[in-house]
Formats: sequence, C-alpha cells, structure tokens
Amino acid sequence: MAQALTVLELSERCGEPVERLETWRSAGLIGHESTDLYTPDDLRRIRLIQFLVRRGFQVEKIAQAKREAGLLTSYVELTSSGDIGRTYSLDEASARLGWAAPTLRSFLEATGFTEQDAWIDDDDMRALETLKRAEEAGFPEDTLTQLVRVYADALGRVAEAEVRLFHFHIHEPLKAQGLSAREVLEASTVARQRARSLMEPAVLYFHRRGLERAMREDALLHLQEDADRSDPSGQLRAAVVFVDLSSFTPLAEAMGDDAAAEVLDRYGRLVREAVGRNDGRVVKQIGDGFMLLFPKPHDALACALTIEARTVAESQFTAVRSGIHWGPVLYREGDYLGTTVNVAARLVDAAARHQILVTDAVRREVGSVPGVVFAPLGTRHLRGLSGEVELFEAVAAKIQRAWERPVDPVCGMELQVEEIAARLLVEGTERSFCSQECLPRFVAAPEWYG
Repeated sequence: MAQALTVLELSERCGEPVERLETWRSAGLIGHESTDLYTPDDLRRIRLIQFLVRRGFQVEKIAQAKREAGLLTSYVELTSSGDIGRTYSLDEASARLGWAAPTLRSFLEATGFTEQDAWIDDDDMRALETLKRAEEAGFPEDTLTQLVRVYADALGRVAEAEVRLFHFHIHEPLKAQGLSAREVLEASTVARQRARSLMEPAVLYFHRRGLERAMREDALLHLQEDADRSDPSGQLRAAVVFVDLSSFTPLAEAMGDDAAAEVLDRYGRLVREAVGRNDGRVVKQIGDGFMLLFPKPHDALACALTIEARTVAESQFTAVRSGIHWGPVLYREGDYLGTTVNVAARLVDAAARHQILVTDAVRREVGSVPGVVFAPLGTRHLRGLSGEVELFEAVAAKIQRAWERPVDPVCGMELQVEEIAARLLVEGTERSFCSQECLPRFVAAPEWYG
C-alpha cells in the first residue's frame, strides 16, 4: 500500500515549503480532491515540477500542460516502477545501511543524486543495500564508486536515447498529423507502454553480450606474458587509436547539419565494422572523433588501414586520418587514461588527410607487415607533450591513392570525375566542387578556402 503523507511530511521529503506545496495543490498539480493526504506519486510529480521551475517555466504553464495534455500524469505513469513504498531522508538511509554520511553521499553522487533529490525511496534503498553487500564481500569503496558511475553514465545514455529517439521519430510525426495535444498524448502513451516492455529485456541482452566479450578479453589478460600483464592499479598494455574526419567542421558548415549527420552515420558504421573485425573496442565517440582500443598494435594498425581503405572507396566522402600508440593505459570508470592515450590523441591532430601516424613503439611491436611500409618522418614535438616523438607513416600500397582526386575546397569532399558538379579556373588552377552550393561560397570568399 502506498505510504500516505501529510503536507508537513511531504514538505520534509521534497524540501519545498508548505505554502508552495499548497499553491501547487491549488493549481491542480499535486494532491487529490478526495483527501488532504499525499502519496509518493506526488513526490514524483514534485520532482518534475521542480525541474521545470528551475528551467524557467511558470506554474500556470505547467498546470495548463497538465490539463490539456496530461503532462504530470503521463510522466508518473511512464517513470513509475510500481509502488514507491516509503521514503527516507539521508540520515534515515545512513542509519539503516550502517554507513557514515560521507560514504552514503559518495555513492549517491555517483548515481547522479543531487541536492534537489532530498529523499530516497525503496528502489533507491534496495540498490544501496546491494552495494552494501558488495562492500561486505570485500569490494573496496573506490571500486564500487567507479562501477556505480559507469552504470549511471552508460544506462543514462541508453535512457536518453530511448526518450530522444521516441520524441523525434514517434511523438513529432504524431503531432505533424494534426492530432490534438490529448490525442498525441494518448497515442504516445500506448506506443511507449508497448516499447517499455521491450526495453529492459534488450538492456539485459546487450549486457550479457558485452559481459561475454569482456570476459574473453579478461582471459587474454590472464594469458599474456609477464611483461604485458595488468597490475592491481588498473593498468594494462594496449594499442590506442584515434581516428577522425579531416574536414568535418567545414563540411558541416557548407552542407548543413543534416547532410553532415548522414556522412557521420556512414563513417560511424565503417569504423564500428572495422573495429569489430579486428577484435577492438570503441571506447568513445565525440562528434567525428573515435577513440579505439586493441589488445595488440597489429590489430590496431589493421583496423586503421581498413578504415582508410573503406572510406577511400566511398563516393563523395571526406578523408580520414589516424594516430596509433602502444603502451600502458590506466582503466578508470569505463575509460582509459595516461600518456599512451595522450600521445595517440596528439598524433591524429598532427596527421594530414589520409595519414596513419604511428610511433616507433608501434612499428617495433608490429614488425614487418606484407604490403605496408613504415615511412620515417623523423622526430616531432607534439602539442602538450614534453620532448619529441619519433613518427612513422603507415602506408598500404594496395589502397587507392585517393589524395590524387580533386577535393572540394569548401566542404573537403573528395570527388570522382563523375561526381564533380562544377569547376572553376583560379589563377591557372582548376577547382572542383561537389555541388552548386559550394561554388558560390568559394566565389564569395576564395581567401577563406586557400
């Protein structure tokens, strides 16, 4: 049975003064006409109201959305996992768990708990009790905190993707049909409820798949030679690759965000397929930049060469560039840190179009690769790093020399002859353009485009 709360208890739980809660009740945002008491569902509604008020929305606007589109009702229905049970203050939760307040707060902060979340419900308590049992089983507090942050960040991204994709591809098309706000809400709610029954099984499935892969990689760590083994501090040896599109920013500016997103989608599929074929892992993607991790430099190089070959074969595509380094990396919260990562990141910054820059550590570890030449580039100072780094360019003879193609000076697209939409002779040099949109941009300001 749901826990009944007086207005004073509700105020204590949510941190809002009684007068404000009574104002929200008068506006029809919380409470029920049949009773003066409140339920934990009112606490959920208050969380949403607090969030909207912090974002600058007036209570009247929120009340109108509730009347016309059932805003608060749908929010509670879709976020509720059942009876919220009782709620706990931080002091009550700390006493029940047997944790000092700083320890509890550390775990709560790792989950994204903020000062606005002044209460803990039974779901929260069950999760915290699980952490308590893990701690009692011997897991260090710092290790558990890292794991909680990974769970919160990764599953937060999953939830955001579910909500954003639903909004843009289900909710908005329903609005475009001319339905009323109430009709859109009803249709959206039905669709969400159907999708919700699929989401948690899908998350469990992909977790099992990811766990299987992680366990294979862990078996590899156990079987590596002594020199390559991990250590208790979370350090292991790995090959780190950074790869990005050399002209993505001008491409987005010239062609617009939608067209740039299509190019990014094609590029992302190529990268992920190449990573999977070479036993690698996508650590993260930021815009057009990927950070990749491989157990051995040979796999990393093979992946970079595959990405280069595949993107060269694409029509109307900009060039990629890559940087690879091999050495110790430090694992923290689903990410990898350290000098090896920093060097690889600086290599891709230093690379030109189509270049795969590698360090001497990579070249020596890889050895001889049929069809691949390591062209020495000498030593260079890389931004942000002390000293100089000996660099080589990995060149595969079989990859088509795409850099001999005409390049649109505005968007950076590399063009086959049949893909050239316009030409312009500038001081004896012919310029080629992928579209009639890029040509006038160049004519208006040729000095911007070299």
